[in-house]
Amino acid sequence: MDIQHLKYFVEVAKQKNFTKASESLHVSQPSISKMIKSLEVELQVTLLDRSERKVEMTDAGKIVYDQALKILQMIEDTHSSLNEVVHVKKGTIKMGLMPTLGVMLFPNVLAGFKKSYPQIDMQMVEFSGKQLERKVVQGEVDVGITVLPVDSEVFGSIPLLKEELVVIVDRDHWLSERKSVFLSDLKEEAFILFTEEYVLHDVVMKACLQSGFEPNLVYKSSLWDIVGEMVAAQFGISIVPKSVANRFKDQVSIVAITSPQVDWELALIYKKNKYLSYAVREFITYIQEGKP
Repeated sequence: MDIQHLKYFVEVAKQKNFTKASESLHVSQPSISKMIKSLEVELQVTLLDRSERKVEMTDAGKIVYDQALKILQMIEDTHSSLNEVVHVKKGTIKMGLMPTLGVMLFPNVLAGFKKSYPQIDMQMVEFSGKQLERKVVQGEVDVGITVLPVDSEVFGSIPLLKEELVVIVDRDHWLSERKSVFLSDLKEEAFILFTEEYVLHDVVMKACLQSGFEPNLVYKSSLWDIVGEMVAAQFGISIVPKSVANRFKDQVSIVAITSPQVDWELALIYKKNKYLSYAVREFITYIQEGKP
């Protein structure tokens, strides 16, 4: 057994398809099949069920997969540690952000950090909150900015910002002249919310259920601008962070929620028990010390 065997097996198990794994690894499909067959012979077990269109792991395959992930992570961490010795104070940070958060939070933060660490590059990509958690776990991004709570056994987190959620309504809505409202007063309204992939969806749903009603969802979107425009066009109301609502203040009316007050809390997250590069560690320390 060698690392290549494990790497090929893990990729096929992830893709559930030899062809896709071949494309991802840039290795011919026969070569991958041969390596995995060799691994099965060596371990004297069948790792993959090839009888269906999708390749599925057997029970033995799942055990090998879990252990292989740990081994490959250890090897990656070793290479990263050695690379860090050679390239001290250099590196790249891959950061995942939810839409608009880069604009809301990070121009000043990044400018300050970049001034202190000019040789560290920052790469930012946008994901929904739940996608972002998966990307951090999978190692596709080093850190992420998302909404608490997250699983404390999986993630380390540094709270960044706590912000109230508010109601946005069209200018002709009966609430448009109100300064505040009880959440329970909205039980007959049509709601426009973010999709289930966004943590904000769960926050709003939970708050409504705790206030005694399940919101009538008429539209769901993954884009702030679409939500704001649909509210302005009288398709329904929405509940969004106050900073987001202020982006649409020329199109909609903003109403505070007084009972109960509903907040969201943003945090920087990273995966626990995983090697963190020099660059990532310095960025985390920078945030913890409140330098922004």
